[in-house]
Amino acid sequence: MPETLSPREVFHKLIEGIGAGRYTELAELYAEDAVVETVFEPVGPRRIEGRAALRERFALVSSSSPLELTPANVVVRETDDAEVVVAEFDYHVHHRLTGRRFEAANIQVLRVRDGLIVSSRDYHDHLALVMAGDNLPQLVAALEGK
Repeated sequence: MPETLSPREVFHKLIEGIGAGRYTELAELYAEDAVVETVFEPVGPRRIEGRAALRERFALVSSSSPLELTPANVVVRETDDAEVVVAEFDYHVHHRLTGRRFEAANIQVLRVRDGLIVSSRDYHDHLALVMAGDNLPQLVAALEGK
């Protein structure tokens, strides 16, 4: 029987998969009933429930995202709850369409049980990502319901 990964190890597999652009593999790191909350997401779902929905989301990102994300400055902190880790990190971002390169700050709070992510609260710098793609007018229109 394979050894179950620790919450720290699961986070590292997640961030390594993102950095390598292996989005289609990432859903397997999540429990069937996982819940992911992207707290600062300006438009779109802030809560995704279930591995199947996450698989769809990762497939969409894989096929349409113009971003190359390279993790940097990764610090994973364990908590007094053995299932929970808090990860602080940056992405060095290259926006393939605009050519812009910048850094975006991130924090993720993961709950990992039996080697699978059961919940994640993600705090990403979505505004930096929107600005890099020259998408601020579209964001404002979406927020205004236009």
